[in-house]
Amino acid sequence: MTASDPAILVAAIYRFVKIADHPSLREPLQQRMREGGIGGSLLLAAEGINGTIAGPPASLRAFMDWLRALRHHGETLFAETDVKWSGCDKMPFRRSKVRLKKEIVTMGVDGIDPNQSVGTYVDPEDWNQLVDDPEVVLIDTRNDYEIEIGRFKGAIDPQTHSFREFPEYVAKHLDPAKHPKVAMYCTGGIRCEKSTAYLKQQGFQEVYHLRGGILNYLEKVPREESRWLGECFVFDQRVAVDHDLTAGEHALCHGCGWPMTKDMLDHPKYERGVACPRCADEVTDDQRARRRERQRQLDQLSSDASREKSFPSPTTESNPIPSQNPPESKSVTLD
Repeated sequence: MTASDPAILVAAIYRFVKIADHPSLREPLQQRMREGGIGGSLLLAAEGINGTIAGPPASLRAFMDWLRALRHHGETLFAETDVKWSGCDKMPFRRSKVRLKKEIVTMGVDGIDPNQSVGTYVDPEDWNQLVDDPEVVLIDTRNDYEIEIGRFKGAIDPQTHSFREFPEYVAKHLDPAKHPKVAMYCTGGIRCEKSTAYLKQQGFQEVYHLRGGILNYLEKVPREESRWLGECFVFDQRVAVDHDLTAGEHALCHGCGWPMTKDMLDHPKYERGVACPRCADEVTDDQRARRRERQRQLDQLSSDASREKSFPSPTTESNPIPSQNPPESKSVTLD
C-alpha cells in the first residue's frame, strides 16, 4: 500500500441537512453498501448523516458519487457531504450498518441547528496563526480517551467522557465576558459544528473551529509546521492514525474501550479482548468469561476470513469496533 494508492480507502463523512422521512433511506443505503463491499457505520437522523465507511477504492468512490447524486423527495440532500479520506492496508470494519438516531452526533441539547448558526471556519493553513493568539482559548471537544493519545499544543482538555458532558463544561468553565475568543477542534469537524453553534447560542461572539477537523489538518499541514502532538484516535479498527494518516501504534482494549500503548500490550495484566492494565482490576469473573468467549468467536471468524482469496463483503450485523459511545470504565492513566 502507498499513501496515494491504498489497498483500502476510508471515508469519514457528515452532512447536516434536514431530511424528511429519513428512515426510508436506511435500506437503499444499506443495500448499496452491501453491493459495493463497503464496511463501516452510517448514522441517519432528521438532522443529517454521519459515519465512517471503508472499502476498495473504486467501490468507495462509486458509493460516494452515488450518495452525492441521490435524490430524496426531489432533492440531492447529500451533494455537499463533507468527506475526509485516508487509507489502510486491510479492511478496518467487520460489518456494515446504517442506524437510525435522534442526532447524528449526540450533545443532548434541543434547538442546536448548525444550519442556522455556527462558528467561523478556519482552514488548516490558517490554524496555527489563530491558536498562537494569546487571547484565544483553545479547547479540544473530544472525549478523554481520545485526547489521551494526541492533541494540539496548548489545548485544554475538558475531561469529558461523552460529548453530552460538553454543555456542562461550558457552563462551569467558560464565560462570554472573560473568554472573548474561543477556538475548538475535533476529529473530523462534526462535533465542532454543534459545539460552536451551542456557544453562539450562549452568547459567545468570536467562536472558531478547525475546518475538517484534525484529519484535515494532518493532511494539509506539513509535519515540520505542525502543532499536533501524538496520534489521532479514530473510530475503526486502526484505533489511531499518525501525521501521515496511516495506522498508528496504539491498540484498543475491547474490555474498557481505551487506547493502549505498546508497553501496555506487554504488561502481565493485559489479556487480548478481555482487559488491559487500566481496567483489569475492575473486571469481574463473569465479565472475563464472557469476553474470553467473545474473543474466541472473533478469532474463529478471522481464521475463516483469512481463507478467502478476496476481501469479504461486510455483513450487516453489529461489529466490535470503537464506538463514539464512552467506554465502560475509566481508571488511572498509565503514563
